[in-house]
Amino acid sequence: MAINKVTDAASLAGDVQGARDLRAKFRTDKEAGIKAAAQEFEALFLQMMLKSMRATTDQDSFMESDASRFYTGMLDEQVAKDISRTGTIGLAKVLEEQLSRRMNNTGAAVGTTDADGAPRAINHDLNSALKAATISASHGGDLPFAAFQNLQAALERATVNRAAESNATAANDHFAASTPKEFVRQMWPHAVEASRDTGIPPQFLIAHAALESGWGQRDIKNADGSPAYNLFGIKAGASWQGKRTEVSTTEYEDGVPVSEKARFRSYDSYAEAFADYARLLASSPRYGGVIGSQDGTEFARRLQQAGYATDPKYAEKLAAIINGTTLRQALIG
Repeated sequence: MAINKVTDAASLAGDVQGARDLRAKFRTDKEAGIKAAAQEFEALFLQMMLKSMRATTDQDSFMESDASRFYTGMLDEQVAKDISRTGTIGLAKVLEEQLSRRMNNTGAAVGTTDADGAPRAINHDLNSALKAATISASHGGDLPFAAFQNLQAALERATVNRAAESNATAANDHFAASTPKEFVRQMWPHAVEASRDTGIPPQFLIAHAALESGWGQRDIKNADGSPAYNLFGIKAGASWQGKRTEVSTTEYEDGVPVSEKARFRSYDSYAEAFADYARLLASSPRYGGVIGSQDGTEFARRLQQAGYATDPKYAEKLAAIINGTTLRQALIG
């Protein structure tokens, strides 16, 4: 039993130090502080979930001892932190969004949302789950099953809410950027999301979109003149089940430019375009060498080698944007 007490004391000491680190982050970078706080809580929640799961197994094995439970607890803590860093669970993301809204004091419509701008149904379930986890952690107990139910409901509602918000703003998503700075500002959140799925820095993805769309000036249009939101010039092959549009394009045959008609994918928003682009890179074996690229010139070269475009100078053009002053100044703002 002595080891359990030591474990609890060590955990509390770690929490105090962690709180100090978080406060330091908030002072220097509010957004980074919010993200770190959300990840820390998700890690705590996952650690308690693992503890609750282990409590359902046989604890009377001859291999079980205070020492083994001590090191198992350390393992669970590390596993929880590693899972939280991947962002696959989604709790940290929901927490980050709500904390950011609350700290930025965005306001909300009376009767449907709380002061942080999030729907009350989401806040109610999420807050119930967090309160249960906090109380349980403070008393060293297991996580109540009701907390899991509230958390699941909160995550489901948050997902539906984000989809509704995306659909509601899709009609206003399109714009003709007058400057690279405006293009980067509009596309950056989508590039960050795509970066999480591909491991490619968001500025590289922005540069690729800039090359294909002329910094948003060369839109691919649908037959009725509406925007197709296809920033990356992705064609609609036989396997594509979504909307499509046919426009003139330039391809290269033996290094010679040739004008031809081609079918391209059509989306409902820039967010959808970036998401589909990320899926294309992540799911197609031909782009296996592109995923995770951390060097801009190498990223451009691998894209061309994978056959993304027929232009023999494609990699050179893309690398010039990635390493150029225009993108750098636009990112600085």
